[in-house]
Amino acid sequence: MTLSMYQAAVPVFVRALDNLTHVLKKGEAHAKAKSVADEVLLQTRLIPDMLPLVKQVQIACDMATRGTARLAGVEPMSFEDNETTLEQIYARIERATEYIKTFKPGQIDGSETRTIVLKMRSGEMTFEGQAYLLHFVIPNVFFHCTTAYDILREAGTEIGKMDFIGQA
Repeated sequence: MTLSMYQAAVPVFVRALDNLTHVLKKGEAHAKAKSVADEVLLQTRLIPDMLPLVKQVQIACDMATRGTARLAGVEPMSFEDNETTLEQIYARIERATEYIKTFKPGQIDGSETRTIVLKMRSGEMTFEGQAYLLHFVIPNVFFHCTTAYDILREAGTEIGKMDFIGQA
């Protein structure tokens, strides 16, 4: 059986973002029990030179939505990075997930050789679709979801591997 580009992208991103919501809700419950305001939790970092929790979530959403759109050959949806509450963060994740779900297999399958050019601060990066998905987008989505998990865990939230991975 062959694994399609759609199967390797859309369900993976939806599950990652759903599980991110799950660990954030556990983090929210822990923060509320400790009288920690949303704004404080969202600005929590592992170390001073890393991005805070809110930015980790924003980037995870951006990587998943933009990655899916670029594989489909369409202009990616844009989000403002203006969330200051957990309610707003949950809404962003929901918008990202719903957007990703709008893509159909026919839009993404066959994108293995599509040329994707990213304009980065350091210059342009050029990928073929399969390498873009497997070596750039998926690792980035999971890096930022993992970092969000780690921030919550370090802050004392009782979460574990199964919270991150989710139920099958």
